[in-house]
Amino acid sequence: MSEQRVIERGGFADFEGRKPRGSSRDPREDLRAALFRETPVEIGQRVLLGTAWALKPKRIGALAPLTRAYVAHLIKGSRGLPDAGALAEDSDLAGIAGDISSPTLVQAYALGLFPYGHFGPLKWFSPANRAVLQLKHFHISSRLRSMMRQGRYRITFDRDFEGVIKGCAGRRQGRLHLTWITPRIMHAYARLFDEGHVHSFEVWNSDGALVAGGYGVAVGGVFVIESQFFRESNASKIGFSVLAWHLAKWGFALADNKWLTPTTAQMGFREMPRAAYLQRLAGLLDGCGRPGRWEAEADSRTASEWRPGAA
Repeated sequence: MSEQRVIERGGFADFEGRKPRGSSRDPREDLRAALFRETPVEIGQRVLLGTAWALKPKRIGALAPLTRAYVAHLIKGSRGLPDAGALAEDSDLAGIAGDISSPTLVQAYALGLFPYGHFGPLKWFSPANRAVLQLKHFHISSRLRSMMRQGRYRITFDRDFEGVIKGCAGRRQGRLHLTWITPRIMHAYARLFDEGHVHSFEVWNSDGALVAGGYGVAVGGVFVIESQFFRESNASKIGFSVLAWHLAKWGFALADNKWLTPTTAQMGFREMPRAAYLQRLAGLLDGCGRPGRWEAEADSRTASEWRPGAA
């Protein structure tokens, strides 16, 4: 069976958590082994495009601090997580991420850090300005509400994490293929998913194909969005709107997209200075969190009637 076909059939949902008779191996391990891989050509392309990306004029200035951070990491090794609050005002780079085990990642998100990097050593980042959505200010356009009322898509949570993260790492129409979601990242977040810290949303069309989705990390009352993808126009927006409805209902206060984009700005995301974000995050760490598997409690039609902040 091809990788694409596995994704469209819904990944581990087809196994329904069952192990083959006479086998002690979790079927998800086989699925992940098949999906979470790159060919030598894909690796070479990622390195080449990642180098070109880093050498763009607006980013080349980051090479010097990156080199210093890497040399310091080689000399001193890893001595815990960096302090995001101590970064220079205009710096996003916090340090080298030598350890991305589950306990370290959970702690990192609680400190406002996340791993990122197209190739070479992973880096800890904490943006100087964070793209944050106060869920009570979420905006659903009239056009999107109309599409949601049609009920063309079925939205699920935590049903096909493998298919979603593979979709997020895949090629985007009209763009050069450069992704930071490498097999190492996939396996790291798959472990967090198994432990109930990472959650995915899936958007299925009438044929039962996975056409959009996204995943992120729940930390206290904050949901940190990692990535989204779509194969049909507006499908991911519908899926995220349904997710936002649930986040608000479950007591989450913020959704964090890390960096602001035109699309997220239209939805109500706004930049928050790092110091303010870290303070707000610290105050929300004892929030709901909602560990374990998530189940959708409403469809797109119900979410389309949501008026954030109306009360």
